[in-house]
Amino acid sequence: MDNKVTSILVCGVGGQGIILASAVMADTFLRAGYDVKQGEVHGMAQRGGAVISFVRFGPQVFSPIPKMGEVDFLFSTEKLEALRWITWCTPETVVICDQIEIPPPAVNLGTMDYPKDIEGFFKAHFKKAYFLPATQVAKELGNPRAANVVLLGKFSSFLDIPQELWEESLKEHVPKRFQELNIQAFRAGRNL
Repeated sequence: MDNKVTSILVCGVGGQGIILASAVMADTFLRAGYDVKQGEVHGMAQRGGAVISFVRFGPQVFSPIPKMGEVDFLFSTEKLEALRWITWCTPETVVICDQIEIPPPAVNLGTMDYPKDIEGFFKAHFKKAYFLPATQVAKELGNPRAANVVLLGKFSSFLDIPQELWEESLKEHVPKRFQELNIQAFRAGRNL
């Protein structure tokens, strides 16, 4: 274990499983022997508003929230939400995002436009930006709500933590009747 603290910003829209993804991350890091801190902001999550969570792990972590500009991973279930939190990132931040677009109420009301080519912006400004068809993959597996777990699978592939620990944590946090689907979604994400 090196002394580095790794910081993950997890964001999306209410109902997309941001809190679940964060909980699985935190639990997996604990199982791997790290000190872990987690902080969440729910906002208007139940009404489709923004949800953000920070997960930090390392040999010793003092705060659940990193300094702005110190996020190592930006994990987002929606493109505009990734863009919203860009100030927490650096060009070295690894971006993992679903390709899905969920227009906020202001777009639906016609008072603003959904930004064009968010993927292109990230790919031009970040060394590692992955925009994945997570919702589509989850839909093909039987439930589009497992898109967060598809992304979690991809995220896990960047870390030197055994896959079994991730899957144990996932089973711990998902109801039994959805465990097999979520394990399939996780494995599909690792292979994207």
